[in-house]
Amino acid sequence: MSGQEKTKVMLVCRTAPYGTIYEQEAIEAMIMFGAYEQDISVSFIGDGVFSLKKGQDTAFLGKKNFSMTYPVLIDDFEISHIYVEKESLEERGLSGDDLIAEVEIVGRNVLKQKMNEMKAMLPF
Repeated sequence: MSGQEKTKVMLVCRTAPYGTIYEQEAIEAMIMFGAYEQDISVSFIGDGVFSLKKGQDTAFLGKKNFSMTYPVLIDDFEISHIYVEKESLEERGLSGDDLIAEVEIVGRNVLKQKMNEMKAMLPF
């Protein structure tokens, strides 16, 4: 996309992993937008913060564990920023030490400001 300005896109992951298809869809969207070299940010709010939790074991669910996909996506698809809402973590008894990837933990108001800077937002 040389010569063209990158579109600022944020994917908003707000649902718990594994109960729906949303996490898989979000990962596919990250890959797609990354392939088109857009300025991608991802935010995790609400139960979406569980997607980044360390120590996930999905064997009893019979589902693929997507949690280790995020560190690879960050590096290989040049995700600009990964934000985790501080209040969502705290409400679920989690902290940054509980997460599998390097993220920016930001307050709700800061995250709203980041969202307002985007050209497009995709909720999952």
